[in-house]
Amino acid sequence: MKYDYEKLRKKLTKCKEVDVNAIQDKDVDEISTIKIDKRKSSNERILDFLCKAKNPYIFKCDGVIVKISFSDNSNMTADDCLTNVLKRLYR
Repeated sequence: MKYDYEKLRKKLTKCKEVDVNAIQDKDVDEISTIKIDKRKSSNERILDFLCKAKNPYIFKCDGVIVKISFSDNSNMTADDCLTNVLKRLYR
């Protein structure tokens, strides 16, 4: 599959700014219904998800609407962030 990176960049920029409180249920994918080919490389799987999801930042998980965001803090990895959350939860 050939990816239109400029189109994806614009989609991500637009989707990132969506207010979760203003979104309609029909505009949110149930994450379990988005099918990704596990035989593809991790980069291709990410690109497939970005292409297939209506909004890659907002989706439903078992009917619950979830919005994800990412910090601009380049000093911390995703593992660092998850470790910090777990440490706070299980002090």
